[in-house]
Amino acid sequence: MKIGIAVFPGSNCDYDTYYVVKDILQEDAKLLYYTETDLSDFDVVILPGGFSFGDYLRPGALASKTPLAKAIVDFANKGKYVLGICNGFQILTELRLLPGALLPNENDKFICKRQYLVVGNVSTAFTNKIVKNDIIKLPIAHHDGRFYAPEDVLNEIESNDQVILRYVDECGNISQEANPNGSVNNIAGICNKSGNVAGMMPHPERISEDILDGLDGLKIWHSLIG
Repeated sequence: MKIGIAVFPGSNCDYDTYYVVKDILQEDAKLLYYTETDLSDFDVVILPGGFSFGDYLRPGALASKTPLAKAIVDFANKGKYVLGICNGFQILTELRLLPGALLPNENDKFICKRQYLVVGNVSTAFTNKIVKNDIIKLPIAHHDGRFYAPEDVLNEIESNDQVILRYVDECGNISQEANPNGSVNNIAGICNKSGNVAGMMPHPERISEDILDGLDGLKIWHSLIG
C-alpha cells in the first residue's frame, strides 16, 4: 500500500505520521507537498495535524485552496481513502468532503490530554479492525475541535451511521462531563456516506508504540492497512 502524507506550511504532525507509516507499519510512505497535483500512484492520503498556514482566516481554510487539496477532492471522489487528523479533519470539512465544521472549543482554550473514546461505525476502512463500542484512549491537542452541524445535517450523519468516534469517560458513558470541547453529540470523528473519507480530532500517530505508553493508535492504522 502506498500512503501519501500531506505537508502544508504549518503542519507539525506530518513527520510523526510519516514515521508511524514507514517505520512502525513498514508501509510505502511519501510526503506530499501542498503544490502536488498528481496522486495517481497512491492508495491512501493522510492529512495530518498542525496549523496549516497558521490557521489564518480559520483552521484549514487556506490549505483547502491549494493544488494538493484540489487533487485530494478528485482522489476521494474516485473512492480512494482519505484520513484527516485534527487540522486534517478541519481541512476536509472546508473541502466539503465531510459535513459539519470544527469551531473553537467551548472554553476557548487549547486542550491537550489523553481522551477516552467509544468506537461507533466499524465498517469503515479506518475502524474495521476494532470491535464496535470498544473504548480506546487517544491524545487530543486542539483549540478548534468542537464539532458542529445544523440539526438537519446532524440527523443525517447519525441516521447514516457516519460517527466513528465519540468522547466518553473511562466507563464508556457519553456525557457532557466527558466532552472536552463541547462537540455536538460528543462527536470526535466522522466519515462520509461512502466510508472512504474520515476525519478525527484525536491523534492516533501519537500513541502507536510502547515508548509512548499506549498502542491504541495502532487500531486505527491496522484497520487502514488491512
